[in-house]
Amino acid sequence: MPNSLQIKNRFKDFFGINKNVTAMIIMVVLIMLGEKMGERFLPLYILAIGGTNLAVGFLNAMDNLLSALYSFPGGYLSDKIGYKKALMLFTSVAMLGYLVVIIFQSWQAVFIGAVLFISWSAVSLPAIMSLISKAVPSNKRTMGISVHSIVKRIPMSLGPLLGGTFISIYGTTTGIRITFITAFVLGIVALFAIYFLMEDEIVAPRSSRIKDLLRLKNFNPALKNLLVSDILIRFAEQIPYAFVVIWAVNIVGISAFQFGVLTAVEMVTAVLVYIPVAYYADRYFKKPFILITFAFFTVFPLVVYFSRSFTALVFAFIIRGLKEFGEPTRKSLIMDLAPDNAKAETFGTYYLFRDVVVSIAALSSAFLWNISPFTNFLTAFIFGVIGTVWFAIWGKDFKLNT
Repeated sequence: MPNSLQIKNRFKDFFGINKNVTAMIIMVVLIMLGEKMGERFLPLYILAIGGTNLAVGFLNAMDNLLSALYSFPGGYLSDKIGYKKALMLFTSVAMLGYLVVIIFQSWQAVFIGAVLFISWSAVSLPAIMSLISKAVPSNKRTMGISVHSIVKRIPMSLGPLLGGTFISIYGTTTGIRITFITAFVLGIVALFAIYFLMEDEIVAPRSSRIKDLLRLKNFNPALKNLLVSDILIRFAEQIPYAFVVIWAVNIVGISAFQFGVLTAVEMVTAVLVYIPVAYYADRYFKKPFILITFAFFTVFPLVVYFSRSFTALVFAFIIRGLKEFGEPTRKSLIMDLAPDNAKAETFGTYYLFRDVVVSIAALSSAFLWNISPFTNFLTAFIFGVIGTVWFAIWGKDFKLNT
């Protein structure tokens, strides 16, 4: 029988765990835990210290825009100075944002601080993808990205719970300031973890110019086709996104608590499929798993529309959770198709183009909903069909090209 050391080594080999990945896991849990403790309750804080509903709406719009824009400089800096230095820089900037909110109690200060911390996940993602692509073997890349996807759901679940506890005990204003103080302390611990656990990266001299990146110079035809299909699929996701809760609660008639249960069903489903899909995607081909993912994105809007009970909605949200079926595989394929010396900046450019286009297109969602809910859901479905067919015809599999 294998001893405990052999079992430990097999576990590490299966999941692609090493020193760099361990540092990444610690960093993601600590930083995102601090971020999610306070971020979810920022609207309440803004109103409590004199802000208006308009300010709350502007904060949400700013969050979406920054999430789209930050991925580009995140990728560029990661390839320029190395992922370790980039992650330390991004974490330090987020901590500066926390300090602004802690020290200055005004809604204007919240906006200044939020510019620095609210999109840490977006700005750091290209560096994390670069770390994984270089720290784990190429045949474990999807598994490494899946580990990241699972790990980040821990703080996404616990953060709001802890933040809500602080608010319940100390009140809105004091409670939220305590969450940001806690986030700052967690950031310090994360910086130590990055510095002492993460290995330094040897960075080759870079000659990339920003205008060349914005022209998609690093994008081969296979990556461009993946980007086009992904944009169309995100239309299918974002057009109904804000209205799913309205449909479920106001039209179908379930309670807010039941909608929370549906969200939990979605998250559990996603976590359950990550590991087995990553295992087979790394061993065989990636395109089929991405196609299945796109199919789940596509059918979800219509499944929701025809769900007229809580039980039916449970099935719909299982479908929604299954849309994560090949998401780590898609990210892995981006890294596979990106040039070896420009993976982070290529990943960041990909997300910049995708999210900016999708955020603009998503503005149509309210107009479609005002025509009718069916128009909104059907339009999303049609975009999903086009995106899935596009990838089925023109999408390439990295392993098929090598």
